[in-house]
Amino acid sequence: MSMMEFSLKGKTALVTGASRGIGESIAKTLAAYGAEVILASRKIDDLRKVGDEIKKAGGMADAIACHTGEMAQINALFDEIKKRGRKLDILINNAATNPYFGDVLGADENVWDKTFAVNLKGMFFMSQHAARMMKESGGGAIVNVASVNGIKPAPFQAIYSITKAGVIALTKSFAKELAPFNIRVNALLPGLTDTKFAAALTSNEDILKLVLPSIPMGRIAKPEEMAGAVLYLVSDLASYTTGATIVVDGGMLA
Repeated sequence: MSMMEFSLKGKTALVTGASRGIGESIAKTLAAYGAEVILASRKIDDLRKVGDEIKKAGGMADAIACHTGEMAQINALFDEIKKRGRKLDILINNAATNPYFGDVLGADENVWDKTFAVNLKGMFFMSQHAARMMKESGGGAIVNVASVNGIKPAPFQAIYSITKAGVIALTKSFAKELAPFNIRVNALLPGLTDTKFAAALTSNEDILKLVLPSIPMGRIAKPEEMAGAVLYLVSDLASYTTGATIVVDGGMLA
């Protein structure tokens, strides 16, 4: 299997939550395989740093600030992409939030609304905007970053887990409706990964003692270990793959 079979040359990819962690690794991988990457996240300075690293490695990248939990910013992001005369072949919905770690009885409406705004509502409308552009240009690929929590909810992460289950349903719904337009929609379900986002878990020795025994590979993942699955899903090698959920969790759900 040659690198050219995974080639993304001539394609434009939008990656949300691209300033660090899994999103950063995905963006760098797509750029390394030839995609022109549009980096999106809330903080433009962090995005520019990632963009500079991509360019130094010989890739192409641009940065546009966007809070995917706010409709006005989502609309502005796509207006800006069109204004710059860009097409869109790939969307990676990676941006997420998990502001509450605690029991379900202690969760309030504000936490619910904030989590759903980014993790589910934002992802829905990001996909809608992107799919409209892809339909006009003849097709594309969308990958939604869900979580193993969407299948097996983790303790004290009920709201987050509920949104990730919703992402899986969202993925399948979009996949069925967009298939006639040559738009493929799939989901990546990472297990516990060493990122700033998951630091509350990965830096807690007591939690790790409970979690690691449930992972057959006996360790947490590195962000770059998620990028290979995404590369496959957006490449031509996955031309008959849509509505799929690819679990990358070290065997935890096996």
